[in-house]
Amino acid sequence: MTIDWEQLHIAAFGMIEKAYAPYSNFPVGVAALVDDGRIVVGCNVENASYGLTLCAECGLVSSLLASGGGRLVAVYCVDAKGDALMPCGRCRQLLFEHGGPQLQVYMPTGIQSMSEILPGAFGPERLPRSVNLESSP
Repeated sequence: MTIDWEQLHIAAFGMIEKAYAPYSNFPVGVAALVDDGRIVVGCNVENASYGLTLCAECGLVSSLLASGGGRLVAVYCVDAKGDALMPCGRCRQLLFEHGGPQLQVYMPTGIQSMSEILPGAFGPERLPRSVNLESSP
C-alpha cells in the first residue's frame, strides 16, 4: 500500500482547529492511513483535571474503531505550526496495539516503524489466551 505522507499531513493539520486545548494552548492533530485505504483523524481534548486530558492519538483510535476498525498503516501527528510530533509513551503503546510493529510513524527525525520507536513493546500476544481479545471467538 502506498503511503501519501502529504495527504496525511494535510489531514492532521486540519484537525488543529478542532482541538480543545484551552489550558496548554498546544493543539495537536493526527491522521492515519488504515489498511483498507481510509484516513482517520483525531485531536487532543484537554480537561480542567489535567490527568483526564485525551491525546490526539486517543481520538484517532476512537475514530478508527467507530468507523469500522482495521489496522493502522501510517500515522502523522502535528503541532499548530504543522511540525511533526513524537507521540508520548502512552500513545506509542496505543498506536502499537492498533498498528503493530510495522506501523510507520512520521517523526521529527523522519519515518520510523513502531518496532523502532517502541522496541520490545507489550502486546496482546503476551497475554494469556483466556484474556487475549484477538484470539477470542
